Amino acid sequence: MLLTREVVDFIRRANWKERTEVRVSLDLGRTLTTVSPTNEGFQLGAQDIHFPERVRDRTIYQQVEGGWEPVSRYGTALYKLVPTAWGPPTFEIDGIKMLVSKQVSPLEDARTKVKLAKVAGVDVLDTCGGLGYFAIAALEQGARQIRSFEKSDEVRWLRTINPWSPPADPRLALIAGSVLDHLPQLPDRSFGAILHDPPRFGIAGELYSAELYRTFARLLAPRGHLFHYVGTPNLLTSARDVSNEISKRLTAAGFRQLRREGDSLVAQCR
Repeated sequence: MLLTREVVDFIRRANWKERTEVRVSLDLGRTLTTVSPTNEGFQLGAQDIHFPERVRDRTIYQQVEGGWEPVSRYGTALYKLVPTAWGPPTFEIDGIKMLVSKQVSPLEDARTKVKLAKVAGVDVLDTCGGLGYFAIAALEQGARQIRSFEKSDEVRWLRTINPWSPPADPRLALIAGSVLDHLPQLPDRSFGAILHDPPRFGIAGELYSAELYRTFARLLAPRGHLFHYVGTPNLLTSARDVSNEISKRLTAAGFRQLRREGDSLVAQCR
């Protein structure tokens, strides 16, 4: 069971209006459940559930034994699941948002981006799995098999709580660890598409290296597609054009037909 400030406020308003039943989502918009508002919280069937003592904005609370706690965890940084207006949440690392959510659902954004990689009927390498939205989109669009890597224990933990992350699927293998550690063991021409959605350049520069792009070229089947999220780093702080730098590295690595698609690059293997 998950709560947000929006749900708590809705139930409280219903109680003030003396409504006996309301339908709310207790799983971030996936389903609706009928509850009965009370002065301290709500009743769900035979359960009398109290709200958290303090409910903050931009925070998701999970029910635990004895109460509620925010869906966040400290590792090398603070990892936090963050609600959105769309249902599927985003997440933050030390307050830095990792997925778009202001103008579009992060899941819908993933669907749009994955479509550019033409994943139908091919094996897919998902380099930075995150909450699994790219994997969901690839499964929906007919990928044959997906090998997804996520090195962060904290992000993989968030996936176990997020009801929008992908459920178990025989076509999806989620591997704990950095994709960089596993690439040397992967066979040549073993993927028809690569989805590369790394953290920003300043956080993980090794995921933008010429060596990595040469490895991608080795792994892609002829005419396979690479989708590479770039974002707009340094756009406002300097004249550096990171997207152009990446394009040059990809071309040198053996990619062709490079094109910009919004905040991303799409390329084909020769």
